[in-house]
Amino acid sequence: MCFHILEATGVNREDLAGIHIPWAEAAEFLNQLPVWEISVVRDPCYRTFPMDPVYSQTDGPEDLEDEEGPTAPPIGMLDQVTGYEGTVAGGGGNYICPPTYPSDKREQAQPQLEWRIPSITEDAAREALMQFATAHCCYSRSPARNMVFQDLTPFNMYRYRLETFTESRLTEWTHVPFTGQSVDNSACGTPPLPWDITVEVPPMFQDFTKKVPVPHTAAAKRCHKCKGRGKYRCSQCGGKGKLKCLSCGGRGLLHGNKRCIQCGGSGSKRCGPCLGRGTRSCHVCKTSGQLLFYIQLTIKWTNNIFEQVADQQIGLPVTLFSNVTGQNVFADENYQVYPIIGFPDILIDHISHQGVQEHQDKFGRTMCILQQRQTIELIPVTKVQVQWKGQEHSYFVYGTESNVHAPDYPGKCHCNIL
Repeated sequence: MCFHILEATGVNREDLAGIHIPWAEAAEFLNQLPVWEISVVRDPCYRTFPMDPVYSQTDGPEDLEDEEGPTAPPIGMLDQVTGYEGTVAGGGGNYICPPTYPSDKREQAQPQLEWRIPSITEDAAREALMQFATAHCCYSRSPARNMVFQDLTPFNMYRYRLETFTESRLTEWTHVPFTGQSVDNSACGTPPLPWDITVEVPPMFQDFTKKVPVPHTAAAKRCHKCKGRGKYRCSQCGGKGKLKCLSCGGRGLLHGNKRCIQCGGSGSKRCGPCLGRGTRSCHVCKTSGQLLFYIQLTIKWTNNIFEQVADQQIGLPVTLFSNVTGQNVFADENYQVYPIIGFPDILIDHISHQGVQEHQDKFGRTMCILQQRQTIELIPVTKVQVQWKGQEHSYFVYGTESNVHAPDYPGKCHCNIL
């Protein structure tokens, strides 16, 4: 166990900051120094030993720092920690690339697969169109009820989906008010590297964020905002505690030489923000005058999704498929999946290769890929050709929900609603 001098000020005493003193030698060492030269003495892992501060608690507002100014600490205050070079404070964070490992990933052929969903019946196609017409206030249900069916043509439309569950880690300096809590600094051990810190992984394919302190990176320092005073000069009154009365313009008198009732004739009023004290409590250190700095590790688990429908150019906009579901016909989950080869619809082969390559290029180096999952969903589509009043018409019924796409429905009334 040892003492650790966190901060020392005074002539020829700057070199004391940061040194460690064995417990047995601490008393003799400290007795040789003027007590006012040391701001804080700290046992790095167990207890605190506050000493007389450099600044007097009776300093007036004129001796304090201004309220305005940045709240982020200057770069010079932040310690240099091996493995965390470039870590800064103030948000944003510094992304740390994960360690790389050799991969034996190779493309493998998939088994030949074939699925066919039969066309819906005429009754089902008519019922779907009836519901479609009912959902539109200006559509007549007569065509849907009386049209003559000519043909029902089924199509196999496939939707490919790739999920890549990744973990990313970023570091940044942060701080909390120092109130005497234990300081886990470098004297307690060597800080582990960002990707050597063990955390529990949440359920797969679910977004989650966790923040943990990096062990052995803490240090207690004087607050950079108030310079260790716990307060600063009020910016509203400039430390005076009073503001000029707006009712009388600071004269104390109103028109007709009547005494101003707002200020009682003094020409000034108590400053509201500081309650007349001329100072305001430091919101950075919460009046403690000290801050506990440490490196914070933020771990983000993200489920990244690549999804695309194999467009067979049958006249049905693929954007409509985002609102319907289909039947899962293929699923593959592994640490890293292979691009699909030999699927009945060759477009799925191309889309799968594109998705796997895109996610590998995007996440393979900057993040750690924990798991991947790819699925193929068969969305039933039927093109219905009908005849109504001697004219040919067609519409689509798609998805397990039997949604209808009928832009040329013949029963529109073409009314204008103002």
